[in-house]
Amino acid sequence: MATSEAPPRWLPFVILGIGLLAISFGAILARLAQGHGLPSLAIATLRLGLAALIITPLALWQSGRVLLALSGRQILLTCGAGFFLALHFATWISSLEYTSVASSTALVTTNLLWVGIASFLLFGEKPGRLMAIGIVVSLSGSLLIFWSDSQSSVAGSDPLLGNFLAIVGSWCFSAYLLIGRRLRANLPLPAYVWLAYGSASLFLLFACQASATALTGYANAAYLIALGMAVGPQLLGHTSYNWSLRHVSATFIAVVTLGEPVGSAALAWLFFGESFAFLQGIGFVLLLFGIYLAARGEGH
Repeated sequence: MATSEAPPRWLPFVILGIGLLAISFGAILARLAQGHGLPSLAIATLRLGLAALIITPLALWQSGRVLLALSGRQILLTCGAGFFLALHFATWISSLEYTSVASSTALVTTNLLWVGIASFLLFGEKPGRLMAIGIVVSLSGSLLIFWSDSQSSVAGSDPLLGNFLAIVGSWCFSAYLLIGRRLRANLPLPAYVWLAYGSASLFLLFACQASATALTGYANAAYLIALGMAVGPQLLGHTSYNWSLRHVSATFIAVVTLGEPVGSAALAWLFFGESFAFLQGIGFVLLLFGIYLAARGEGH
């Protein structure tokens, strides 16, 4: 049974930090799966499908009655959230085939800008002074990372296409966050996560069928990596964001996601030898400082 008691004020920030660490492994695992011959669309489908299957027993046990009592509007909105989540992963994972991890993650996390604009236009949410400064500083860091990366030779065979796909992924994730915030106000976390991840995986299954993308016949290592993506970045990472939607603003969560390029770039250097330039290092510092400012603003 859900409780109305608010968690300690510090808890959402800790949960988001753990989620950010888990999500930072997403690009690395996707690259490893691609290296084992798994197509990007199949990676997205397996990541969300396995996550939905894993959480099914908990969702049915804890929220079975809630799921049976869903209104038509809630079902429609949840399917909408799943649709945008499916597009987010399909476009973002595909971007990793064409551009560097640093550029891909820096661009896909610009959802802060789109969420902030949409929250103001649609819901009248005006960011405070510290939050606004944090947005500007964080976005400046993202732009600096992207500009520095575009001057290097690390990027893949078609950086322009990869960067465009990453931006489209950012737009889709912004829509997913905004829809999810409204749904999470009345839905328990297991019910919402199961519906969102499950519906997204169904959309991706249809896409696989339409594009003749096979989901079988790959190396066992590829499936183990996909399972790791489902458990780590998806269930631990994205679910922490969904839990936090009830306790902090969607704009602040979008700020936190800007820390992903820092962790992903460090891991890309460790696993793939993708070094980053001095200007990228400055960009990472700006990202972290912007997140700190936004956290102070959200706490106040």
